[in-house]
Amino acid sequence: MSDPVPSEPPLILAANARMPSARAQSVQLCRAAQAFQGAGVDTVVLHAARRDTPNVRPEDVWAQLTTLPTASTSEGDAIAPRRGWPGLMAASCVDWIDLVPRPLQFLPARLQEWSFGRSAARIIKRRFQGARVLARDLEIAIHLLGRPGVALEIHRVPGGRTRRRWLRRCVDRGMPVVAISGGVRDDLEALGVAPDRITVEHDAHDPALVDALPERGAAREALGLDLDAGVVLYAGGLLRWKGVDVLLDAARKDLLDGATVLIVGGMEADIAALRKRASGLASVRILGHRPAHEIPLFLAAADVGVVPNRRTPRISSHHTSPLKVFEAMAAGLPLVVSDLPSLRNVLRPDEAVFVEPESPEALGRGIAGLLADADHRRNIAARAREAVEANTWGARARRILTFMEQHA
Repeated sequence: MSDPVPSEPPLILAANARMPSARAQSVQLCRAAQAFQGAGVDTVVLHAARRDTPNVRPEDVWAQLTTLPTASTSEGDAIAPRRGWPGLMAASCVDWIDLVPRPLQFLPARLQEWSFGRSAARIIKRRFQGARVLARDLEIAIHLLGRPGVALEIHRVPGGRTRRRWLRRCVDRGMPVVAISGGVRDDLEALGVAPDRITVEHDAHDPALVDALPERGAAREALGLDLDAGVVLYAGGLLRWKGVDVLLDAARKDLLDGATVLIVGGMEADIAALRKRASGLASVRILGHRPAHEIPLFLAAADVGVVPNRRTPRISSHHTSPLKVFEAMAAGLPLVVSDLPSLRNVLRPDEAVFVEPESPEALGRGIAGLLADADHRRNIAARAREAVEANTWGARARRILTFMEQHA
């Protein structure tokens, strides 16, 4: 699955991700690639050729993962293509992770990561001489030591000694680092990475999402929701550290003031497990994965958004930069979030309601309090919308390009 290689040296976004996929990593990669393309830089996404990678056209991949298939936004912030969609290219890897039971997947996963990194680096060296590279994986970066124009984007600081050693080698050889959050930056500095080699670039929002928001009544009618009922929305992945089970517990204890709970997103196995756990909860609707262009419908219909992350692992407490937070802020949906450094890093105290993590009672109080106070909802939503207004994918892409040029 590939596009023709552009005549000008492109920007290569290299990541061990499935494309297309409902996973947040793939959606984030899509947003970033479209933003670089919209900034006038030919962009190619170099992703992993996993066993179940479908053979679809690149434009179909972007359409699946884009808020609006034909997004149009203000000048300079467009993530829609100005000169066509970004390119897609798959790098081979040894992939038999899913063929073994989950407890035995550690070594197959490491083999998949290493083989993809080597394959991706080989493609970059052979086919993209002179191209700038933004690598999401140390397994790629370590094979590109000494090559100019390479930067690392780190979403999770490695814990193992080998990968930490690779990280230090890459930085010592001149690679600048784009950290997805302030927590990632802090952990990188604790490992000895110089602050001037790091820039923090959180996730962002697409202005086209705001343009696509329907009127509240129309959204509720489309979803079959009572116009006067309280509606709580969780939109995102269903991994345990996301804390969706805490939201279910709050609903089961009747702490949500009778609100309807919409849960959107997740992979098939996680959706099935969550539906089993939610058995008997008539107020909870688990809708599974929905196309990206439907997300504005749910944002417009809801009264309160929820981000109930757990305290552990560290990706939850310090590293994550949730897409759903920025989309909710831009859409004017007030949020109840776990009181964790990762979320304090992107939300001020007057832009959300912070509650104790892993506590159904605290989560329930936060949600019920917002549902009962329309003025409070409007005030924190307005402040959050104002705070996130300039944090678009297009602006993010331009800042990263400037950072890479400064450290070339």
